[in-house]
Amino acid sequence: MCTEFGDLCRAVWNTALDQRRQYVDRYTRGRQGPFCGYHLQAAQLAEAKTEEAWLKAAPSHVLQQTLKDLDRACREKGTFNVRWRAKYRWRPSFRFPAGNLITVEKLNRKWVRAKLPKLGWVRLRSSRPIGGTIRSATVSRKGGHWFVSFLVEDGLFTPEHHPGTPVGVDRGVKVAATLSTGEFHDRPYLTPGEKARHLRLQRKLSQRKKGSANRAKTLQALGSIATRAVDRRADFCGRLAHQLTTRHSVVVLESLRTTDMTASAKGFLEAPGKQVRQKSGLNRAILDKGWHRLELALRNSARRTGTRIVLVDPAYTSQTCYRCKVVDANSRKSQAEFVCTSCAHTDHADVNAAKNILHAAGHAVSACGDLGVTRSTKQEPAPPRGQAHQPALPLVGISRL
Repeated sequence: MCTEFGDLCRAVWNTALDQRRQYVDRYTRGRQGPFCGYHLQAAQLAEAKTEEAWLKAAPSHVLQQTLKDLDRACREKGTFNVRWRAKYRWRPSFRFPAGNLITVEKLNRKWVRAKLPKLGWVRLRSSRPIGGTIRSATVSRKGGHWFVSFLVEDGLFTPEHHPGTPVGVDRGVKVAATLSTGEFHDRPYLTPGEKARHLRLQRKLSQRKKGSANRAKTLQALGSIATRAVDRRADFCGRLAHQLTTRHSVVVLESLRTTDMTASAKGFLEAPGKQVRQKSGLNRAILDKGWHRLELALRNSARRTGTRIVLVDPAYTSQTCYRCKVVDANSRKSQAEFVCTSCAHTDHADVNAAKNILHAAGHAVSACGDLGVTRSTKQEPAPPRGQAHQPALPLVGISRL
């Protein structure tokens, strides 16, 4: 039945998106008509349910939530930038917004059962206690398994201030996250054996006939490996975000547009791109490190600690010497080595970039990265009396959670 609900939501999404695109096309040609928004489509959905019996299989508020999601996507991205939900590309998902109609009962330490509208009692493996009043429930499928996530009201508020030191974070391809304190955080998301098996399955998939049962089995095996990598990446980002927001009052990141950075370089037939294979490998490396997922995890974790998440301009942070502020691309000798051509300052390239990121947000850090209580012998000497430090660079964007 969950699969049927997902198919209905997909059909409603595609039909409503087609209506919106037709409306935009007529409007651009000067033809007036009623605005094709959520309220009009919700009324049309109610009329369609009286005529089409197959729409009655899913609760009305579930289909209405699909229309709300489409309306928000069209307002944020643009109608023609919203993608269709294809059968084999979209991961089925639907939401029950009426929390008063949802009941959860604990069976034992590991298992609970939840009563959802038109689904009845569903037995679930509990990953954590509910801990609040249920507002909504989202059912989704991932890796051949169905999951239910509950949105609850826990009564907690974001603290106004969080004690701690600020920290800059440089997100890279070689190392997922490098801190201005000199710490490196990274982990592999697939073992060597899983990578080898994934490659064998990809070769086997190319030999399978489309629509065959063997191709479906191969795709399921590939999806199982990909699901492990996604779960491990989410676990890494969540743990790192919790650690950073617990220890630091301000976390400074580069304002990176991951979607634009990972765009394809193959171009068109008239103007083909250059170094397409190299750009594809770089795109895979960027997406594998989960840059955007880490930013989302930080924002989510900062809601509980009061940590501020600051975004700064990423321009020249990897080419600027933190000590003398001279910008020179030749200072970065390799991926990990940074030697300033002006003052001969030497540091790890990612650590130097993280310090520049932190300094761009208006926070000072020692050149050696020593933030301890006692003074280090490598500590940068203080400026003479009456001489102030170099002023901080202006902020590009700031977000307080």
